Amino acid sequence: MNFLKLIRFQNLLMLALTQLVFHFLFFKKQQDLSLALADWQFILLVIATVAIAAGGYVINNIMDQETDRFSKPKKVIVGNHISEGMAYNIYVTLNIIGVGIGFYLSNVIEKPSYLGIFIAVAFLLYIYATNLKQNLLIGNIIVALLVSFSIILVGIFDLYPATYDGNREQMGVIFSILLDYALFAFIINVIREIVKDIEDMDGDYNSGMSTLPIVLGRARTSKLIFGLTFIPITLLIFYVNENLSEIQWVMYYALLFVLGPLLYFLIKIWNATTKKDFNHLSLILKLVMLFGILSIVVITLNMKGNA
Repeated sequence: MNFLKLIRFQNLLMLALTQLVFHFLFFKKQQDLSLALADWQFILLVIATVAIAAGGYVINNIMDQETDRFSKPKKVIVGNHISEGMAYNIYVTLNIIGVGIGFYLSNVIEKPSYLGIFIAVAFLLYIYATNLKQNLLIGNIIVALLVSFSIILVGIFDLYPATYDGNREQMGVIFSILLDYALFAFIINVIREIVKDIEDMDGDYNSGMSTLPIVLGRARTSKLIFGLTFIPITLLIFYVNENLSEIQWVMYYALLFVLGPLLYFLIKIWNATTKKDFNHLSLILKLVMLFGILSIVVITLNMKGNA
């Protein structure tokens, strides 16, 4: 159980679910695409992604020991339940697994240079944990980019190598849908990372960090988040109107389970003041992400039913 907490398995499950839903439901069941990776090879891609992300959580926990002891002492794993030395061994092992699988898959699709993607992500996660996290907004943007990139990675390994003149237009449309989801995931995660910074504000301040809430203050950062939340709300309304208005059940789902929680978040963030408030709001954004991912399931089932 301590190991699962160390790697934040709930977040990893969501990451894996996102990739699996796109490959097995949307690409194969809905679009009936010829893909570059066989099912078992795609599962290896998921394992590689999860392993490198888990390594990022481990190194982050190692570097956050001092901050976590102040802000959330009951949740400190490294140093209490798992030694720092063991945590470093886990970190190295996870990255070897991720990069090793990346090497294999890059050669499977005959793009050996793509190994650099796995190395670069692992390196960015290390730099984030050791340096970038302390800088204003940079750490928030890096984390959000990496989360959204896990969606694009599916297209890079599953779609792009299987693209040729005869299916280029179809693949382009599918890849654009991936980019839409990746953009939404990026925006939601930027907002969520700022909310988490407010939640961890006291511990970050004592560790000498310069996060947005420390620079602007809790109240002004909350108002900034309030303003930022209009971006995904506006984009979602536009997207539903342009692309989903004729698929009624999908439209209802998006409005009720994605737009609804966002509007709830918008109302609550205005008067949020306590750590408990911001923890609750962080959970709401995680649910928005989950329901956003599951919209692919709803789209697939609805279109199959109407076929």
